[in-house]
Formats: sequence, C-alpha cells, structure tokens
Amino acid sequence: MGMRDKKRNQKRVLARRTAAPRSGEGKDFLPLEDGSGKRTRKQLQQPEEPENTATVVYIGHIPHGFYEDQMKGFFKQFGDIKRLRIARNRKTGKSKHYGFIEFESPVVSAFFKVAKIVADEMNNYLLFEHTLRVSLVPPEKVHPKLWKGVRRGFIPIDRVAIERKMHNKDKSVEEHKKMVEGIVKRDEKRRKRIQAAGIDYECPPLIGVIQPSAKKIKFDEN
Repeated sequence: MGMRDKKRNQKRVLARRTAAPRSGEGKDFLPLEDGSGKRTRKQLQQPEEPENTATVVYIGHIPHGFYEDQMKGFFKQFGDIKRLRIARNRKTGKSKHYGFIEFESPVVSAFFKVAKIVADEMNNYLLFEHTLRVSLVPPEKVHPKLWKGVRRGFIPIDRVAIERKMHNKDKSVEEHKKMVEGIVKRDEKRRKRIQAAGIDYECPPLIGVIQPSAKKIKFDEN
C-alpha cells in the first residue's frame, strides 16, 4: 500500500467519525462546525452584534427655560455627566433648542448601558409641552470640535462693542477717501431713484472735507 492509499484511508476514517453521532446524543444533534473547522451557514448569516460604546446623546426639541443647569440636574439621575452643550446663536446667545450630553462611562454594570438607556427612556418624553427627541451618537460621528470651549461656557459676540471700536477708530487718508466715495455713490443712486419716481425734489448738496478729522484731542508735551 502506497502513501497515497494510506492518506486516502485516513481521510475516510475522519469523515466517518465526524459524520457519525456520538453515544448519548440524540438524532437531532447538529455540529456547530464541520470537519474542516469552518463555521456553518447559519452562523455566518447571523452577524455578531457590536459592543455599544456610545457615550454621547443628542437631545432635540429642548423647551425654553430648560438650559445647562436644568439639564444637568435632570439627566444626572441616569449617570455621571462628563460634558454638556446646548447649541446657541452666536449673535444673540439664545438657545437653538438642541444639544448634546456626554456621560462619564458607557457601561455602569454588565447589563446597564447609560447612553442607550437614556435614548430609549427619554425619546418622545413630554416635557413642558415639548416632545424630546433623544438618540445615540456613534463615536465615529462625534465632531472633533463638538466640545470646544464647553468648559468656559458660551460667550456671545458683543456686536455693539465691535461697531463702536470701528466707528471711533482714527481713519487714514485712504480709508477716509474710500468712505467719502461710497457716500457720494449712494447719494447719486438716491437722486436717480427720486427722479425716476417723478418726484420734483432738490436734494441738498453734500458738505464735508476730504481730509480726515482727528477724533481725539492730542496735546503737545511742551
């Protein structure tokens, strides 16, 4: 008997052992793996459920008056809150009625996932005549700048101070000349619109100086 015949007989014996049921097992016995160590078709069709590691929750339809302090006091019953942010208007600082909460840990115990419990329990929750919209945010979809500046709080832009600073700024000759040219162009357009409307009106002439005037009084040291 050659080597090929021996290998062929060994394969037949292994095939019979894997096909025949062991003693004490019923007829309905189904091996989890075949003789080659591969998974069965049923196992391949059932995808493994990925572990839920989400810690960020999106909250929409936030009612008026339910701000950072109120949200912290309400949602801390589910777990320790790491960071909280409400979207606000940059000009006015008013709430945009949606925000995000990040919890310290995704899992408190083996069967208690904080963010998932919050999303399941608080979604469609009626609060101050507003139905909250709560959902999980996967880690890969969390924007890298989502929590930028959250520690110092929201500081709205003071537009009045910016305009005041620009108005009180000493202008150079070129800046003053450009400003005068803009005033003259707007006045010419205004005159044309008045004439096109058929109104007989004599616009007063513009009075001003080309050279910029100093807005601050400067005294000589001498």
